[in-house]
Amino acid sequence: MIHALTLILAMQLIGEVVARTTGLIIPGPVLGMALFLLLMVLVPKVAELVRSTATGLLQHLSLLFVPAGVGVVGHINALGTDLIPLVIAIVASTAAAIAVGALAFTLTARLTGQNDD
Repeated sequence: MIHALTLILAMQLIGEVVARTTGLIIPGPVLGMALFLLLMVLVPKVAELVRSTATGLLQHLSLLFVPAGVGVVGHINALGTDLIPLVIAIVASTAAAIAVGALAFTLTARLTGQNDD
């Protein structure tokens, strides 16, 4: 488990270093995730190494939202002045995420030939 966590965090660090040194507009963690995906595709043994650890992290993903909730409570005064724009942003981004997810699912189903015809 410690090897898998080290590898996951190392890939995030590599992505962060590359993004900052090259001045890319892609966030470091996203770049690290893309590099990690490439590594897992090229070396399938890496995917097996991190599978159980990644599954455990995903099962407890909701715990990672606790710091965000604390941050919101810490800035509760800003909510009063910017409530309407925040609600619009949350609703619009949620709707956009659902729409993109549905389109990606539909496209994947078509590409893999698993239509509900």
